[in-house]
Amino acid sequence: MRITVVQHEDEAGLGYLGDWLGLPCDVVRPYLGEEIPARPADGLIVLGGAAAAWEDERSPWQPATRHLLRRAVDEGTPTLAICLGAQLMTMACGGTVERGTNGLEVGAREVVALPAAADDRLLAGVGTAVTVQYHQDAMTRLPDGAVPLMTGAQYPNQAYRLGEAAWAIQFHPEATPEIFTSWTDGSGLDAAEELNTEVKAAESALVATWRPVAEAFAEVVRTAGRA
Repeated sequence: MRITVVQHEDEAGLGYLGDWLGLPCDVVRPYLGEEIPARPADGLIVLGGAAAAWEDERSPWQPATRHLLRRAVDEGTPTLAICLGAQLMTMACGGTVERGTNGLEVGAREVVALPAAADDRLLAGVGTAVTVQYHQDAMTRLPDGAVPLMTGAQYPNQAYRLGEAAWAIQFHPEATPEIFTSWTDGSGLDAAEELNTEVKAAESALVATWRPVAEAFAEVVRTAGRA
C-alpha cells in the first residue's frame, strides 16, 4: 500500500502524518517541477499552501491537482484533503470556495463534531477538539452529496466526507508546533509569538486527538487495497 501526497510548498509538508500513517508516501512537489500524476496510488493526501484554490496563475499545477482529486473521489480512492487541499477538492467536485468574510482563522482553535461524525470512520469519537488553523479562504458551499462532519465558530464548514472514502478538512492535523512557527515567521502577524506559544501548549492534545484520525485513514487505505 502506498499513498500519493501532493505538497504545495517546502514549509507545508506531512509533519506528524509522516510518522502516524505507517504507510509509504510518495511525495510529489510540483513547486520543484515534479509532475502531478494522472491517478493516485492506493491513497491520496493533498496538503495545504499559501495560494488560494482559484489562484492557478500562482500555482499552475492546481488544475491538475483538482483533476486528480476529482478522479480519486469518483473512483473511490481513499483521500484526505487538508486546508488548501480541502478547498481544491471542494472546487473540483462542484462546491464553492471564497475569501472568508470572518477574517484570518489562525492558531490553536476549537472544532466541534456534528452528528454525522459519530459513525464516521475517521472522526468518530473526536467530539470537541483543538486543532491548528491557518486560513482565511472558506468553503462556502459544499459539493452535492457532501456530509458535513465538523464545524467551528469562525467558519462553519470545517470537515466533510464525500462518498465513502474522501475527506476534506479545513484545519491542519499534520502541523507540528515547529511547522506552525515556520508559517508565522515573517507573516507580519502582531500576535505571532502568542500564537506560537498556544500551539506549543496544545501539542499533547493535538497528538492525542489527531493521531488516531491519521491511523484510521491509513486503515481505510489498507482496507480499500485489500478489497
